[in-house]
Amino acid sequence: MSYTNASSGSGSRSARRTVEFGRTYVVRPKGKHQATVVWLHGLGDNGSSWSQLLDNLPLPNIKWICPTAPTRPVTVLGGFPCTAWFDEGELSDDGPKDVEGLDTSASHIANLLSTEPSDVKLGIGGFSMGAACALYSATCFVQGRYGNGSPYPVNFNAVVGLSGWLPGGQNLRNMMEGSHDAIRRAASLPVLLCHGVGDEVVPYKFGERSSQILSSVGFRYVTFKTYQGLGHYTVPKEMEEVCQWLNERLGV
Repeated sequence: MSYTNASSGSGSRSARRTVEFGRTYVVRPKGKHQATVVWLHGLGDNGSSWSQLLDNLPLPNIKWICPTAPTRPVTVLGGFPCTAWFDEGELSDDGPKDVEGLDTSASHIANLLSTEPSDVKLGIGGFSMGAACALYSATCFVQGRYGNGSPYPVNFNAVVGLSGWLPGGQNLRNMMEGSHDAIRRAASLPVLLCHGVGDEVVPYKFGERSSQILSSVGFRYVTFKTYQGLGHYTVPKEMEEVCQWLNERLGV
């Protein structure tokens, strides 16, 4: 799917870029369609692998949308091209450095959700870089705008991030200050973050720090789950707790 970042608000044609997103995989609900969750894969992966895992979860009333990120050069890999929601160098609390890439992916996700029925609850989640993009989308929803200032059109009811981090978390407080709407939306949005203590790719401290930042800026319903001995992957116990949490938060 070819997607132009039409929400790029700089006014410069050269600032706009056409990004080629990969295939989107959809897991239809086996029961009554009560919620739709977009799930974002990690760096170098695609939507197919997660769609197969999600299809086997005991959540029959959820429709899963699993898009595939564009293939792009990634700084942390020395410029090697692979599927990535945005460009990323060394992880830090600063940034994000690739706001345009994040906005383009967040806009693509919003577009995928634009035709969902109005009575269906909406969620977003992901693993690793996918979790980072999901959390970025959540902050766009809370602030009511993308990083470039364009209006953000989606309302989320739940956010899940596994083994990820919050891009530009240090800047979030400044962005939300003085906005009563942003504070109100943050206060009512449930967020589940899960991280393995043994994660060697996205160190545990980044997950923990993301949880602390979200709580400090007014996200009242942040749950942070720690898994001893878990590296940069998922285990059945973690997915069972994700299922239970989604069941409770989305009423499915």
